[in-house]
Amino acid sequence: MPGILMHLSGPLQSFGEHSNFTDRDTHARPTRSALIGMLAAAQGRHRDADLSDLRTLRFTIRTDRSGVRTVDFHTVGGGLPKDRSVPSANGDRKAEGKATVVTQRHYLADAAFTIAVDGNPTLINALTTALHSPRWPLYLGRRACPPAGPLLIATGLADAAAALASFPLHRRRPADANTVTVDVAHDRPPTTGHPARHHLQDDPESFDDYHRSWNVRTEYVTTLTLPADLCAGLGTDWINALATAQGLEATA
Repeated sequence: MPGILMHLSGPLQSFGEHSNFTDRDTHARPTRSALIGMLAAAQGRHRDADLSDLRTLRFTIRTDRSGVRTVDFHTVGGGLPKDRSVPSANGDRKAEGKATVVTQRHYLADAAFTIAVDGNPTLINALTTALHSPRWPLYLGRRACPPAGPLLIATGLADAAAALASFPLHRRRPADANTVTVDVAHDRPPTTGHPARHHLQDDPESFDDYHRSWNVRTEYVTTLTLPADLCAGLGTDWINALATAQGLEATA
């Protein structure tokens, strides 16, 4: 299947999988829901738009850097009059002076992921155009988490998932090793290896504000041993390695 490579990195990312109310979790890597939502936003699809074509896409996620899990303490609604405070479960609003809601929000700090997107050629071409010039701003799970670099890093690949074994890693090279091991998450059973399996409720049927729904699916995680030479470093070192892999001229 033809495909593209995307890259998600930034100071903070967050990909909730079972978030409810005041505890907003994050998965260890981008969820299907987050990726499909990002692609839908790039195309300018509204929340009630049909997602059936995007749901046929295959995502394979390589963890270049797992990042550091961090929790941010939030308060919402403090100091507001009753008619502007946070609504309660029964539809009422809290009294003035008692409206503050305390939340814990989980993030991945300094993480980086390279993602293979494989699918129908016509759809892949349309998504390539959209990612070059997205209709709406794109973010890494939450609006407060903008991407730190290019989102689309390779196009026109005959097998995007296979390219993950040779594309530069966005991490520093270890000083005392010739190989590195990375996690690779698949949304279909891999043909080799013995993957770990996780059940996630992150396959979206609809993003409609009044009818949001997700299906449960299985995530398959394998490990991949790669040459340490693929570790391209950070900043412009990684950008230059990326340009070389793309056959472009590196920056100074």
